[in-house]
Amino acid sequence: MDIRPILVTLLRHKTASLLIVLEIALSCAIICNAVFIISNRIAELQIDSGVADDELVYLATSSLLPDVNMDALRKHDIQALSSLPGVKSASSVNQIPFGGNVWGSDVRLDTEQVRPTTHASLYMDDGQLLQTYGLQVTEGRAFNADEYLDNSAFDPNKIGPSVPAIILSRSLAQSLFPGQSAVGQLVYVWGENQPPSPVVGIVSDLMTPGTPGSFGDRYHTMIFPIRVSNGAYALRTTPDQRDAVLAAAVAALNASDPNRIIEQKDTLAQMRADFHRRDRAVIWLLLAVCIALLAVTAFGIIGLASFWVQQRTKQIGIRRALGATRQHILRYFQVENFILSSAGIVLGLLLAYSLNMLLMSRYELPRLPLAYLPAAAVLLWVLGQIAVFGPARRAAAIPPAVATRSA
Repeated sequence: MDIRPILVTLLRHKTASLLIVLEIALSCAIICNAVFIISNRIAELQIDSGVADDELVYLATSSLLPDVNMDALRKHDIQALSSLPGVKSASSVNQIPFGGNVWGSDVRLDTEQVRPTTHASLYMDDGQLLQTYGLQVTEGRAFNADEYLDNSAFDPNKIGPSVPAIILSRSLAQSLFPGQSAVGQLVYVWGENQPPSPVVGIVSDLMTPGTPGSFGDRYHTMIFPIRVSNGAYALRTTPDQRDAVLAAAVAALNASDPNRIIEQKDTLAQMRADFHRRDRAVIWLLLAVCIALLAVTAFGIIGLASFWVQQRTKQIGIRRALGATRQHILRYFQVENFILSSAGIVLGLLLAYSLNMLLMSRYELPRLPLAYLPAAAVLLWVLGQIAVFGPARRAAAIPPAVATRSA
């Protein structure tokens, strides 16, 4: 088909053509980036925490009484919690994935370093953390019994007992010691005055609490053999017993200390759901935006094509009288729409890239993969052809005689 008559017609209707091109371009740019953000948020929802999400419950407590011996209270609490029916393991913890408490430390490989190599999140092990969280040592060993310290006897800001041993997550180990084993290496952590600590083991990736970007990597985590007595406990049970265990744990803690305040009590699954509430809201919002933009674009194409069919009734009738078939008329409008869509898509892809660069600079969004661009182009091409099909069929159905008499 000769497209020169189509181009001449479009140039004769510059304003309408430009408006539909701009509408398609804006839809393309926004949809490309919106779908990319949606895919990133969905990936966040599916992120592996590294722990037994479906088997853990978490409690955070505090006492109203002054001068409480927190170390003695921790021992009593762990004994009471471990004996509850359905509890596989109980641990006093300083933080948990998807929780609000975030502990961290700079990591240096040399005492003379001005800037740390990275920043990592700290998990404190009271002797039951690995079993409770469901962590597996993949290289090296777990902590020995004589390596554990009470947090009350440890001050990272003063010269004193150093962290006797460290377990690293796999991601942190590979980042600190690429191409070699981290087991047996020395690192400087948790205070500038501390001597180096040996790495004794590696566990599979364990997620940091807090928002992504708080540390060098979401899996840059370390485990110290330090028993914390801050009133926070994690219990491992079976998925079907989580609610019952949580209720029994609250009752047991209140029975041992009537002056205790239960500040938080949740299953880790619920904590994860709460943590990702904003991600889910963003996904639904952007989906609504994408659907609205596609609908507006489709109705814009339908409206413009319907208007042009009405305006060109005489021309269509003359073409039909001169021998043009319905298929010719149908193809004319489809080619015309394809040209407009292509112009809008080319401009939209440039806008999509520019918008992504802006989002990268303002909100630390990753670079838009090139695969999203052709996918958006195909989507809008198909949408355009579907939207124009109805008006084009009506145009093709105009009888030559009726069109001629309408002059």
